[in-house]
Amino acid sequence: MPELPEVETTRRGIEPHVAGRTLTAVTVREPRLRWPVDARVAELRDRRIIGLRRRAKYLLMDLGDLHLGIHLGMSGTLRVVAADTPLRKHDHIDLHLDSGQLLRFNDPRRFGALLYLTDALTHPLLANLGPEPLDQDFSGGWLYRRSRGRRVSVKSFIMDNATVVGVGNIYAQESLFLAGIHPSRPAGRISAARYQRLALAIRSVLAKAIEAGGTTLRDFTSADGQPGYFAQQLLVYGRTGEPCPQCAEPLRGGRHGQRSTVYCPCCQR
Repeated sequence: MPELPEVETTRRGIEPHVAGRTLTAVTVREPRLRWPVDARVAELRDRRIIGLRRRAKYLLMDLGDLHLGIHLGMSGTLRVVAADTPLRKHDHIDLHLDSGQLLRFNDPRRFGALLYLTDALTHPLLANLGPEPLDQDFSGGWLYRRSRGRRVSVKSFIMDNATVVGVGNIYAQESLFLAGIHPSRPAGRISAARYQRLALAIRSVLAKAIEAGGTTLRDFTSADGQPGYFAQQLLVYGRTGEPCPQCAEPLRGGRHGQRSTVYCPCCQR
């Protein structure tokens, strides 16, 4: 599944092509996505696109008094293409722009979504999300206060969108390694100082991934059709049995919260 850096990479690639343009029409070929596409979407026309922003893994297209929310799901992609570009299989939705281009949504598994939102921040899918990891509201102090009394593993804790948004499995493993924290340690038994290191690690890992274009996954390529390259820099994810880049001890693999996890038994405690 595309994680926060992949979604932000998509936003940055697409935003210059849509901001300030007029949405002239919407073609919905397949409304049966993760949630059925609201019939009002196909009626949208002559709407100025004020901007394209991101909240967690949702892209929010601002149309003034309403928004279109886009979630890529497991395999969704967005492309800016010419209006006469031949259709591919699973090209479910076209947003027509006054530039003569289309913003085309393709989703083979149909786990993605296109949402009609009158108020994006109060929608049930967005209202209870935690802070953005790159915003000032996110800090080690926030993690420490929220973790008190929690027995859940720290990996599951930081992957909870109510704690902080966008820290998926890959980036949780990388951040915990950089902070020297064992992924199975109970969240409530980690000190404020260690949470400060973890918050800084999360910021660093995600910022580097965004700059590198996201992590290369089988189902994801960036908005210009090029894959991300951050996977070449991963320190522990997918490297079970390989030497730790810090101490050379073999990295161990396991499962935490039903997700695969790789960690160093010496460097992380």
